[in-house]
Amino acid sequence: MLVRVGSRGSRLALTQAELAAARLRGPGVEIALVPITTAGDRDRTRPFGEIGARGVFVKELEEALLDGRIDVAVHSAKDMTSTDTEGLAVGAYLEREDPRDALCGAPALRPEMRVGTASVRRRAQLLALEPTLSIEPLRGNIDTRLRKRGERGLDAVVLAACGLDRLNLAREIGHRFDPEEMVPEAGQGALALQVREGEEHLVGAADHAETRRRVEAERACVAVIGGGCLAPIAAYHDGLRLTALVAAVDGSWIERRSGDDPAEVAAALMPFVAA
Repeated sequence: MLVRVGSRGSRLALTQAELAAARLRGPGVEIALVPITTAGDRDRTRPFGEIGARGVFVKELEEALLDGRIDVAVHSAKDMTSTDTEGLAVGAYLEREDPRDALCGAPALRPEMRVGTASVRRRAQLLALEPTLSIEPLRGNIDTRLRKRGERGLDAVVLAACGLDRLNLAREIGHRFDPEEMVPEAGQGALALQVREGEEHLVGAADHAETRRRVEAERACVAVIGGGCLAPIAAYHDGLRLTALVAAVDGSWIERRSGDDPAEVAAALMPFVAA
């Protein structure tokens, strides 16, 4: 049986697709990788909000699944929308790797640093930690952002630690933010294998139950709050409890709530969403 696995075409995305392929290969199962370009890949300069908010790295892969051009889509779970697309399902989550954000270029934050990131979630939390920072927009794949740090004379950039680890670039990391310092994006560190509804058996053997429990709680919480790339909203489950966050873009205030039930945690934060 041939299983066509769709992925974005960046070096990190293909590395992640190979991780998924290794879990799916077996007796009688062959894997064909199918690179697909997404809206987020085509436009690497405009802010996410001008392209189409959260899901800009997912939509074309989902369309390929629905059209029957691929059988499995490999996503960074943090890139997915908080609710499943009709007709599709996450058939498996691979075991989560490091969910933390990483500061690259410096061992710690210090006053008046110039830090690059395109994430409003990271921007808000960075400014809450150090209000004198200058946060500069920075997009592109990992290699591009690391290169631009030098070209633009930035003191540091903030990236997902898991991506750096997967590309053997951990040497670039000066500091990994504890989730209590900087709450990660929902799903960060996990890979999601998406399939058409009814075809979960294609990937079910690769599913890591504990990762699913945690990531699904994070996604459910964000779905209730109504978050996305344009909102400084985050959620992270450490295995014992779920913590979610809503913040002002400028970091002038942050509200965190923790608990066991995603709906209850989200409800406690709802009064602050429009603040």
